[in-house]
Amino acid sequence: MNGSATTRVLSRLWLLIIGVVAVAVLYLAKIVFVPFAFAILFAFLLAPLVARLERLHFPRSLAAAAAILLSVGLIGAAAWGFFNQLVDIANDLPIYRDNITQKIQAVHIPSNSDFARAQHELEHLSEEIGLANTTAAPPVLNPGANPAKKSLGASPDHPLAVREVNHRTGRLDQLGGVLGPLATAVLSVVFTFFVILQREDLRNRLIRLSGDRNLSVITKAMDDASNRVSRYFRLQLSVNLIYAGIICVVLRLIDLPHPLLFGAIAGLFRFVPYIGWPMAAAMPTFLSMAVFHGWEKSLLIVFTFIVLEIVTANYIEPRIYGRHTGLSSLAIVVAASFWTLLWGPVGLALSIPLTVCLVVIGRHVPALEFLTVMLGDRPAMPAWTCFYQRLLARDEREAAEILDTCVKDRPIEEVFDAVLIPALALSEEDRLERDLDESTVRFIRRTSRELIEELSFRDNGESHSGQPAARIMCVPVRDDTDELAAMMLAQALNHGPLKAIAAPVRGIDEAVDSIAAEAPDLVFLSGMPPFGLARAHRLYRGLRSRSAGLRIMIAIWSHQGDIAEAARRISGGEEVRIFTHLSEAVAEVRSLFIPGESAPSAEPESEEPISGYNAA
Repeated sequence: MNGSATTRVLSRLWLLIIGVVAVAVLYLAKIVFVPFAFAILFAFLLAPLVARLERLHFPRSLAAAAAILLSVGLIGAAAWGFFNQLVDIANDLPIYRDNITQKIQAVHIPSNSDFARAQHELEHLSEEIGLANTTAAPPVLNPGANPAKKSLGASPDHPLAVREVNHRTGRLDQLGGVLGPLATAVLSVVFTFFVILQREDLRNRLIRLSGDRNLSVITKAMDDASNRVSRYFRLQLSVNLIYAGIICVVLRLIDLPHPLLFGAIAGLFRFVPYIGWPMAAAMPTFLSMAVFHGWEKSLLIVFTFIVLEIVTANYIEPRIYGRHTGLSSLAIVVAASFWTLLWGPVGLALSIPLTVCLVVIGRHVPALEFLTVMLGDRPAMPAWTCFYQRLLARDEREAAEILDTCVKDRPIEEVFDAVLIPALALSEEDRLERDLDESTVRFIRRTSRELIEELSFRDNGESHSGQPAARIMCVPVRDDTDELAAMMLAQALNHGPLKAIAAPVRGIDEAVDSIAAEAPDLVFLSGMPPFGLARAHRLYRGLRSRSAGLRIMIAIWSHQGDIAEAARRISGGEEVRIFTHLSEAVAEVRSLFIPGESAPSAEPESEEPISGYNAA
């Protein structure tokens, strides 16, 4: 036990050390990793074009070179068009000089305004208390000295200071600022060519590094990452094109010069999260201030950008990107901060694709599952765990909200199967292990009973007037938790021509007498694990002794053991079927008594757990 715990601690420490080293390497060697990251993303985008050229019998090297040259040509043509448009705007600015001067004067604070007087009083007060900078007193000159001579620096004691400007250093700094991005662009193009040219070889090397035993895992991870990143870029391109089109139309309607340029800038800058759209909005806003009289059209441009960004970022993108990227909203913010800290603005532009790759790796590699838990869009806990945790915290309101959220999406029997029954089963395990005190157990049972009864009032099942097709009695085997399960079963069955009632917890003889008095068409013995097999056997034998022809079914909800062995021990060797899922039991009962209903298979398909709720 200690060895296992020590091994886990050491493995986590080893992963932490590897993570710290990896972050340090990414930061220190960013001059290489940034172009390589761009190359991987460009390879994803150009892969369909290269594949199509290869189907036309182009060699791989020629297809890769043609795709890259075409992309570089399009980017260069677009950049040249942007440059010419910006030059035209700069040439037109002198035309609007009077308007610009008028706007500057309008925003200038008059000296006789209330704000100006308040500012003057604050400055005067700060001078009085010694907080403001005081003007240094003029130097005291030697009476016998010539002031003009000292001011000219003619004296050997007071030479004239001469500042030497090194123009060469300034030019080198400017040249370095240009060569850095240029080198990144050239390396990105070169890396993209070789990644496309040898993509199968790179894939095989990654698989070889992961080991032959992880062949299927690494293959699924690579395919998943490739598909998610490609879909993300295609969807983002589509959204940004529509965004740019709307901006272009609005600017054209208000007669702003060069609307196509600003629309294209808006669509391009939106590839940079968070800071892209304000930068794109600033350009046409400032131009409108110079072109138009008044502030109405400038405010209209700002309003258009803000409304469009709110709608796009909060309603359109989460619904389109969410199921394709697999990232949560918080993960996008954290990823943007992390990659910007490492690589600057380039890291901000690459943050989402790189984080998508990390989440996909965590989804397929168990040792890195924490990446998916922390950054993925899947809920951290399934709904039944959240429900049970809220019951442990005695938060009845939020527990009810979890059930309400689940009932909106699924039938009530599936909600019982996926939320209430697993939570009650875990509470029984904790109670038997003495992890829960009696007051908490009573609160869990009382709250669960109230929620089940509330759902029975809100459940809009089919009403049936007339003689019921069958009367079903759901009998708890042992305790109050079994009674809650019987209530859920009765509520799920009590639809249409079926009439189901849940019996309270009684002694074995009293339960047998009440069943005989009711004379139902079907008795359903309901129990929660850990199941009392001995008590269920005595109850079953008592019912058989009173009525040999009585139809009996048994349910052990969420049972994980040997069902056949449990059935043999309860029935004493008679043929009886034990159900573990409430929805399966409901379907079986309806198939027995309602014509046209189909019976489920003996081995039901595993249901997808309800996980659409996040606990705080």
